[in-house]
Formats: sequence, C-alpha cells, structure tokens
Amino acid sequence: MDLANNYAATLEYLYERLPMFSRIGKAALKPDLTNTLKLCAALGNPHLKFKSVHIAGTNGKGSVSHSLAAILQDAGYKTGLYTSPHLIDFRERIRVNGTPISKQWVVSFTDKIKPVMEEITPSFFEITVAMAFEYFANEQVDIAVIETGLGGRLDSTNVIAPLLSVITNISYDHKDLLGNTLAEIASEKAGIIKPGIPVVIGEQHPETERVFFEHSVHKHSTLHYAQSLWGMVRINQDSKLSHYKAVNNAKMEMYDVHTDLQGQYQQHNLKTILTAVELLIHQGWKLSLAAAIRALGKVKKTTGLRGRWEWLQEKPIIICDVAHNTAGIMEVMQQLQVLSEDGNTKRNTHILTGFVKDKEVGEALTLYPKDAIYYFTNASIPRALPADELKTAGERVGLSGNTYPTVAEALAAAKSAMRIDDILLITGSFFVVGEAMEAMEQ
Repeated sequence: MDLANNYAATLEYLYERLPMFSRIGKAALKPDLTNTLKLCAALGNPHLKFKSVHIAGTNGKGSVSHSLAAILQDAGYKTGLYTSPHLIDFRERIRVNGTPISKQWVVSFTDKIKPVMEEITPSFFEITVAMAFEYFANEQVDIAVIETGLGGRLDSTNVIAPLLSVITNISYDHKDLLGNTLAEIASEKAGIIKPGIPVVIGEQHPETERVFFEHSVHKHSTLHYAQSLWGMVRINQDSKLSHYKAVNNAKMEMYDVHTDLQGQYQQHNLKTILTAVELLIHQGWKLSLAAAIRALGKVKKTTGLRGRWEWLQEKPIIICDVAHNTAGIMEVMQQLQVLSEDGNTKRNTHILTGFVKDKEVGEALTLYPKDAIYYFTNASIPRALPADELKTAGERVGLSGNTYPTVAEALAAAKSAMRIDDILLITGSFFVVGEAMEAMEQ
C-alpha cells in the first residue's frame, strides 16, 4: 500500500475506532486525564521533554496560539504548535515551524500505539494530544504552543507543565459540559493555572474576575490582565492587513501594529499576545516587542492559520470565519456590517451557514442580519444540525433562504446567485468552513 492510501486508512481507523467529539459530541469525552497519562507513560512521558505555553479560552485560542508560535518561530526558536480541530487535513493540528506533521509519522505513530489504544480505548482527542507530544519531543522543539480542545481542567492537554498559561476570554459555549454561568465556565478554564506559573487573562468580566483571582491565590500564580496593560485602536483595514495603534500602558509607549489577523475582534487577541510576549521576555526568551509586532504581519504565512475572517475571493467577495458560538458570531456580524456599508456601492449580503446540534443556535441566529440571502446547510458529520431544522430556526427569527444537502451545493448556489459587488460570508462551524474551503479549492 502506498503512503497516500496508508495515511487514508490510518485516518479512517482513528476516526472510526475512537470516539471523536467533533463528530458525535459529548459522548466522545472522557471524564478525567487518566487515559492521557497512560498514553504518555507508554511513550516515555514526552510531555515533560519540551517547554510549552498553554492556551485556553472560549474564543480566540487559535489566533493567539498561531500568533505566539509565529513570533517564537520568527525569533529563531524551533516551535511546535498543537491546535484543534482541523479544517481540511488532520495534519493541521500538529506543526513544527509551520510545517504539518508528515503523513508517514502519523501512520508510524498509530501503528506503534495501537496495542495501548486497544487496551484503554482512548478518545480521538486523547490520541492526537499524545501524538503531538511525542512528535514535539522527537523533533526536540525549543518550545511548543499548546491549545486546549475544550474547557481546561479536564482537557487532555492539561498534563503539561507550561512556562506560561493564557486564558483568552470567557463567554457561553458548551454549557452542557462546562456550566451554565460565566463563573462556572471560567472555573473550568482556570483549571490550566499551575502552581507558581504566571497567567495572562485576555479579557476581564465582573462575573469571572473573582474566579481567576481565587485560583491564582491558591496556586500562588500571578495574574496579568492584558486588557489593562494594553490599549489598542484599529485605524484601517484592507483585504490583507489590519492596522492598529497599540499603547503599552505601563511604559506609555506607542507602537504601529500591522497584522494579517483580520476582523476587528482581533484587537482583544493582540493585547493578549503582546502581554504573553512581555512575560516570555521577562523569563529570558530572546524576544522583543518590535520583532514580535513585525512577526504579526505574517502569522498566516508562518504558521498556516486559516478561517479567521479569511478572504477566499475578492470579486465578488467571499469571506469565511469559524465563529461558532454567540460571542464569536456577534463579533463577525459586526465586522460584516462594517464591510457591507463600506463604499457607495449597493451590495447584497449572502450568508452560507450551518451549525452542530449542541450549540445555542436560536440565540446565535438572532444576531444574523434580516436582509441577507441565506443558504442553510450542514457539514457531513453526525453531529451536524440538519439543514431543514436550521432553516426552521432561522425563519422563527426572520431569516429567509433555501436549504442544501451539502456545503459544496450551498456554495455553488451562492456563487451562481452573486453579483460582482456582492458579499458572501461562510460561518457557523469549523466543519462548514472546512468543507467550503475544500469546495473552493476544487
């Protein structure tokens, strides 16, 4: 069997053999870190063989993770990056210096770990985390940026001993797993706080501040509030870059920041990133704010980040964003309104959207513009909300459009209906965006 077929067969084994949250939801989750620790022990505890930064939060984890990896890589450090889920190819989850793990490595690792898998029946996420840790140790990375999958306290990544913990923000998502209040959700995210390890809190909220303060006191860990330490004003944006004025409030210094992280919501992530950089500098890493800011201009090129207010096409405009909860969608719709009102041309707005079943879909849809043309669809995973149910939910809040059995068909319909000055936004879930990207590339 050639490598391509061997790789495809390996992925099919992993997808079908192991419970996978992205496909089936809550039933795939394991209640503790036991399996991850068993997997790591069988591999010689690779998670203890490299330095790391640990990142949790409701939104912004991917942007912050990729940005810190780009900054460290640009500074000359061999940098690992673990994120999830993937958009198109499984290998996106595990990278070293921006290059995805090789197909052969995925195949070889899976063959090696199969006996342990058969014995303990881990989840898909537990295996991918163990794979990432083994790969980073094998590659002898200088540092790895590790993004949590869901929550923090019981997340499979929460076996590492990081140099720095980062919590981007707290908003409502996965209520059935993390809690029904912001304080309960924050408590789960705060589970990544380690004894004596500094913590960056990206955004402050009255309901969560006490939670983080109490966790940090118990762990003797210092909190650093990015929202207080940095000021950030966006002054311009085009299809390639966003331009900001950033102020370091402690030093009273101003910086020009030009970044390929698109979307006005990125200003919160930028404050978090720069605060994390300052703490790593304090720990002795050979970084500088000036160099970090330069690296922010090419995050996508350096690390392969995709799906965050990404322009897939300029005429007519097609943009995708992986926003998939109420807070994220609110930001994306505000950004869409700014773009729709830009210039004197009358633009029709088209929105291709799909969700998974366990999201607060009704609440999210109230944020969508009433005057857009909708293409309701579903990704090809068991967890996807059927397109006809989504259309019904949309109609309840005044959204009008048609249903399509696949993302590719919805995209084709939208493209054929658009005029040259129109805008198409693709959003609602990672899986819808990923399938749309594949369709665009084909």
